[in-house]
Amino acid sequence: MLIKADQSIPSSEITPQSAYLNRRRFIGAAGIASAAMLAGCEPAVGSATGAGKLDYRKVDKQGGDGFYTDESLTPFEDVTRYNNFYEFGTDKSDPARLADSFAVAPWSVSIEGEVSKPGTYTLEDILKPHALEERIYRLRCVEAWSMVVPWVGFPLADLIARFEPNSKARFVQFTTLYDPKRLPGQASPFSTIDWPYVEGLRMDEAMNPLTLVAVGLYGKELLPQNGAPLRLVVPWKYGFKSIKSIVKIRFTERQPGTTWEKLSPREYGFYANVNPAVDHPRWSQKHERRLPTSLWNPSRIETRPFNGYQEQVAHLYQGMDLQRYY
Repeated sequence: MLIKADQSIPSSEITPQSAYLNRRRFIGAAGIASAAMLAGCEPAVGSATGAGKLDYRKVDKQGGDGFYTDESLTPFEDVTRYNNFYEFGTDKSDPARLADSFAVAPWSVSIEGEVSKPGTYTLEDILKPHALEERIYRLRCVEAWSMVVPWVGFPLADLIARFEPNSKARFVQFTTLYDPKRLPGQASPFSTIDWPYVEGLRMDEAMNPLTLVAVGLYGKELLPQNGAPLRLVVPWKYGFKSIKSIVKIRFTERQPGTTWEKLSPREYGFYANVNPAVDHPRWSQKHERRLPTSLWNPSRIETRPFNGYQEQVAHLYQGMDLQRYY
């Protein structure tokens, strides 16, 4: 797999070759694991996720594009052990506790709908043309807690352009893996979710430069509890919009129904923009807990419109009633 170097990047900002080779081994491991599983063999746990470093470009800390914040990073341990990923379980600790046996190989993504180049693309197909970059984003959960995470990935807009959506493609729908054997939360008799998990964006939201396809965090490959091997990060929206472990992307003319919107439309709208002026029916959204927190350090801060990304995204909703379209 060939990754083209960005000639505008100074040599001091390029990750050493050893890290680059680790990324090549990540893709190679996915291919080896695919062959092993086709032969009826089980790949080693973690053989294709969570172990290797990634080759990526550091963020430009001087830019006003929203790709960076100088707020304190949430520790790696909290980012990877305090997760909402109901496919593994409803407790925050369930994903990390139950994800050890989750392997990401083989993995493919189905591209469907209003595009010129539909098809099924392997993980290598998806990653191959894209140089990775770091984005340090705020993550705001609808439950009123937040993190600051250094993601590694590439713009969703770049991926979309490869499939050549037509003029009817007004929305993009994403679907998470459905596999109750690997994702025990999907097999739970107590689950009220209609699996698989589905999310969606308007096309202009999907094409916004902030919208990221993440494949890593803290310079390492994504762990299963964080949505390996591919997830979205849409930093101006509540966290449930940033769908994990994507296996299908469908381009549609009509607004797709999404999982939480179907489950409780009064509580979770399609747009889900972070908005301190619109409370959740069961709690206020005016403040948030910035993790990590404790009894002695609640770390309570004010929530900002669009999670602080108003300059970059407010124009997308000009003229919209954000009380109605929450």
